[in-house]
Amino acid sequence: MSDKALPFIHFGRELCHDPEQAERREWWLGNGCGGYAAGTISGALTRRYHGLLIAPLGPPLDRHLLFAKADASLHCHGEVWPLYTNRWAGDVVDPPGLLNIESFRLEGRLPVWRYAVAGCLIECRVWMSPGRNESHIAWRLLDAPDSMRGSLTIRVRLLVNHRSHHAETALHALTPEVQFDQHTVMIRYEEATRLSMVVTGGSLEHHPVWIEHFELREEAERGLPNIDHHWQVGVAELILQQDMDCGISAGLGAFMPETLAISLAHVKARDQQLLQAAGSLADGPDWIRQLVLAADSFIVDRPSAAHPEGKTVIAGYPWFGDWGRDTFIALPGLTLATGRPEVAREILMTFAQYVDQGLLPNRFPDAHQQPEYNSVDAALWYIEAWRAYIDFSNDHAALQTVFSVLQSIISNYHQGTRFGIHCDPSDGLLSAGELGMQLTWMDAKVDGWVVTPRMGKPVEINALWYNALQTMAAFADLLGYDSRRYKTLAGQAKAGFMRFVRGDGYGLLDVVDSIDDAIRPNQIFSVSLKYSPLSDSLQKEVVDVCARKLLCSYGLRSLACDDPAYQPRYEGDVRQRDSRYHQGTVWGWLLGHYALAEYHVHGDAAIAQARLEPMRDHLSDAGLGSISEIFDADPPHRPRGAPAQAWSVATVLEAWWKLEQAKLSHV
Repeated sequence: MSDKALPFIHFGRELCHDPEQAERREWWLGNGCGGYAAGTISGALTRRYHGLLIAPLGPPLDRHLLFAKADASLHCHGEVWPLYTNRWAGDVVDPPGLLNIESFRLEGRLPVWRYAVAGCLIECRVWMSPGRNESHIAWRLLDAPDSMRGSLTIRVRLLVNHRSHHAETALHALTPEVQFDQHTVMIRYEEATRLSMVVTGGSLEHHPVWIEHFELREEAERGLPNIDHHWQVGVAELILQQDMDCGISAGLGAFMPETLAISLAHVKARDQQLLQAAGSLADGPDWIRQLVLAADSFIVDRPSAAHPEGKTVIAGYPWFGDWGRDTFIALPGLTLATGRPEVAREILMTFAQYVDQGLLPNRFPDAHQQPEYNSVDAALWYIEAWRAYIDFSNDHAALQTVFSVLQSIISNYHQGTRFGIHCDPSDGLLSAGELGMQLTWMDAKVDGWVVTPRMGKPVEINALWYNALQTMAAFADLLGYDSRRYKTLAGQAKAGFMRFVRGDGYGLLDVVDSIDDAIRPNQIFSVSLKYSPLSDSLQKEVVDVCARKLLCSYGLRSLACDDPAYQPRYEGDVRQRDSRYHQGTVWGWLLGHYALAEYHVHGDAAIAQARLEPMRDHLSDAGLGSISEIFDADPPHRPRGAPAQAWSVATVLEAWWKLEQAKLSHV
C-alpha cells in the first residue's frame, strides 16, 4: 500500500464561511447495516435525511431519523461562542457558527471541523461504529490561552426525532418515555424503539423543548415540504481538556459504547484495512483511494434464515434502498476492484434465494413489503456479476452451487416470463414490455406515466442477453457440462443484433420493434461488456457517436442534445424532475463503461483512464468523497440526485482498476 497521506479533501475559511458553498457540500457515513449519518460543512440541515443517526428499524431498510443534531457552543468565563449553524424558515441563518470554522476536512471518511475562536483551537469529529447502529460526536481541545485553560466547556443541545427518513415531522407528536441520569438518557418510543445517549467527559441535564421551523433548502428545490422540527431532549455539558476527547455516543437500543478513543481507533483501523485489501488501487491517486473508502459505505448486511451472513448493496444515499440492478452493476467495482471477493460471494449468494421465474428483484421496499420484480435486466447483470467474480476468484465450487439458478434465468427468459419478457424465435433477441410498466434502467414513472417506456427490444438488454449466453457457455465448459445450447442461442442473438445497426453512422438504435430513433447511451454496453456481438468497425462507430453526441466530463448524457425531447437541467418539482431523468441528464455510472469501451476499440489505456479524472474534482463537491447519481446535461453539469451513488462510485473504480491492469500488462 502507498504511504501517501489521506485525505485530500480539505477546505479553509473562504469556503467554510460561505453559507451557499458550505451547505451544498455534504458528508455521508454508512455503518454497514443500513444506517447512516449525514450533514453539511456548515452544520445547517438542508435535507430531511440529515442527522447524526438514521437507523434501520427493519434492517437494512425502514430507516428512521433518531438523533437529529448536536448544537454545540463554547463557554468560558460567562462568554459564549456558537460552533453550530441553523437555517430557519424565512431563509434566516442564526447563529452563524460557521464563521468560527477555521477548516473542514475528511479524515479517511470522517468529517472533521477545526474551530478557531477566542484564541482556542478545537476539533470536532463524527463517526459511526461499523456494523452497529451507533454514532459518535466528539470535541477535543488542541490549544487555548493560559487564562482559559481549565475553564472551557462545551454545551450541546441534543435534538432527537422518531420518523421515517422520507417523512416530515408532525410537530408535538413525539411523546416518548425518557429515563435520565447524570451521564445517560434512554428514550423509549411508542413502537418500543429505544434510543440511548451516553456522555463522555461531562454530564446531562433534562431540558425537553421543541425546536421548530428548520428550513430544508434541498427539499424546497426538490418541490417537497421544506420545514422540519426536532425535539430537544436535553443539554450536555462537556469539559474541554487538552488533547482529550469528550462527546456524545448514541445508539439504537440499550448499549454500552466503547470509549471514544477506542471506538475512533477501530474506525481508523478499518479504513486502513480496506486500503490494504485494495492493492493496486491503494497505490493509485488520492481520489481513487478516497473512492475505495466510499465503496464500503454501500455494502450492508441483509441476513435471512436461508443466508444469515447475507449482504447487499444500498444503491445510493440517502433515499435509495437495495436494488437488484444497481447491486450487480456495482458489485465488481465495490468488491472485486477493492480486493474483497468474499463480500462479492456473499452478495451473489444472498440474491440467489430471490430468483423467481428467472427474475431478480428490482428493489426491496421498506416495511417488509414483498420485493418488486419489474426489471428485465437485473438477472442479466447478475450473470455478468458472476462472470466477473469467477474470472477474479476461480471459485468453481460456488459456481457449481448456483449454476442451476443461472440456468433457470436463461430458460425463463428464453421461454417467456413476466412482463412480456421472452426471446423472439424470429431473430433470437429479447423482447419485453407491458403498458404502464417500466422495466429497464431508464425507469422514470410519474402518476402512471412511464416517461421512457422502451417497449420492444432495447439495445442494452440484448447486449446483456448475448453476454449472458456467452458467459453461460463458458461456465458450462468450465464445469464440464454441455454448452451447445448456449452457444446456439448466442449465435442467433448475434445475428439478430444486426437489426440495431442504424446505417447512418450514428451507431445503434435504442429499441427495435418500436418507433424510436433517439440517440441514447445504451448502445455503449454492446462494446463495454466482455462479449460483444459487434464487429470491430461497428464497435468503433458506437464509441465515436457516444463521444460526439453524449460524452461530458462526468458521464454520458441520456439523450443527444439535438433531440427535440432534450432537457438541459434536472430541476423542478417531482413530476418535472422525473420527466427529465432520462431526457438528457448525465449519468455518472456510464462514464466507467464509456472508458472501457474506448479502450476496447482504441487500445490506449492511459487515454481511457484520463476520461475518469474529472471525477477527482467532483469528489470535493456535493457528496464529499463520493460520486453523485446524476448531473445536469448542460455545462457546468451541476451534480443532482442522490449525492452518493453506488454504481457511480463502483463503475469508475472498476474501470480505473481494469485500465491500470491493462497499462501494467503492456509495461
